[in-house]
Parts: sequence; structure tokens; C-alpha cells
Amino acid sequence: MKYLSSAFLRNLPRLCLASLLLSATCAHAQTDASAPARQDLTVLQQQAQQFLKEQTASLPGSVTVVVDPVDTRLNLAACLEPQAFMPNGARLWGKTTLGIKCVAPSPWTIYLRANVQVISDYLVAAVPLSQGHTITAGDLTRVRGDLSTLPNGIMTDETQAIGRISVSAVRAGTPLRSDLIRSQRVVQQGQSVRVVSTGPGFQISTEARALTNATEGQMAQARTAAGQVVSGIARAGGILEINY
Repeated sequence: MKYLSSAFLRNLPRLCLASLLLSATCAHAQTDASAPARQDLTVLQQQAQQFLKEQTASLPGSVTVVVDPVDTRLNLAACLEPQAFMPNGARLWGKTTLGIKCVAPSPWTIYLRANVQVISDYLVAAVPLSQGHTITAGDLTRVRGDLSTLPNGIMTDETQAIGRISVSAVRAGTPLRSDLIRSQRVVQQGQSVRVVSTGPGFQISTEARALTNATEGQMAQARTAAGQVVSGIARAGGILEINY
């Protein structure tokens, strides 16, 4: 039996330690290789930003989208096709919330906060408007501001308001909303109307008496001279339109 050299014996502890470290490194590498892939959170952040930009592309004025950073503590399985969506009740501007969900291979859903700023011109009453007033171009003026800080239904185009009627008194400087005005009535209860029935190859017109009020495009009812109650779409000039 040969004796081990003193130099070898002195280096033996170091060799053993190196061997242990190498074994641990290999085991860790094997564990990492077998672990499932994790979702890149940066991709989700970018997808949320792009989704909101696409959803708000039709809004008037200048739109700025800022999505809060994804929580870096999230540990999500990698997703083949993450899908962004707007939760029920969430609106597209102002402080809002959007979701991103994964269907496969492992289902998960997260929600992100965002702020969508919309700088645009909008309509305000240039003068006080009395209840029942028919709005003209002179009653309106334009103001520029952040629509996301205003109530829903803010009007941005004069054609949305001119010719319509204020449903209540409106102070000068009040932003015009869709719930503050209504369309002109084209059919009044009790008035004589003409019912026009149209179908393939025929058109029949008869006189009737309106039973309800209606604005342009609304459904209205009328009673014909024979006593029949019919329903049709109200049109300007006291016409009820029935299409078969």
C-alpha cells in the first residue's frame, strides 16, 4: 500500500469542499431546468398599455394612458396568450381598472390600475337656458379641459345639441350633458299622424290618431279610424313608419 503524500493530505479538505460545491451547483441547475417557466411581468405591463390605447383611439382630443406598474411580487405561470379586458362597470377614461387573464396552460387573472386622461374641447352653455328652450348655436360655447374629470355624457360636438330642447333650467357655464337635453318631439299625443306601412313590393298609407309622444326614431302608438292600435317609428312631419 502506498502512502499518500503530505501535500495531498493538506489539500484534501479543499478538494472535498470543491466537490460539494460542484454537486450543489449541478443539482440547482437541474432543479431550475425542470421548474415551469414564469410569466414576464414586463410583457403584461406593455400589453395593458397597448390595450387601453386601442380602446381609447376613438375618443376626441389628446389621450394619455398611464398604467400602474405590475406588482413585482407576483409569481405567475407563463401564459401562451394573455388577454386584456375591461371589467364590468369600468369606464375607459379617468382612474380605471383593467384585467389581464390567462386561460392556458395555467389559468390566472390579475387587475391593474390605470389613468386615462382625455384633453378635448367640450360644450358649455354660453347663456342661461330655460326649461323647454330649443338650443341654437348662439347658446353654446366651447371649453378645453380634461373630460375624465367630468360626468359621463359630456357633449363635444354642436350637432349633438343644436335643435334639441333643455329638459330643465341650465346655468351659463354648465357643461352640456346628454341627460340635460332631449330631442324635439315629432309626434304629439292626440295629433293626427300618417301611418306608412312598407314591405316587399307594397306601401300603404293611412290616417291615425297618436296615442303617445315620441321623438325622432322612437317607437310610438296610434289608433286608426277602424280602431286598430298600431306601433311604428316616429319620423318628422307626424309620420309613423312600419316596416315589414
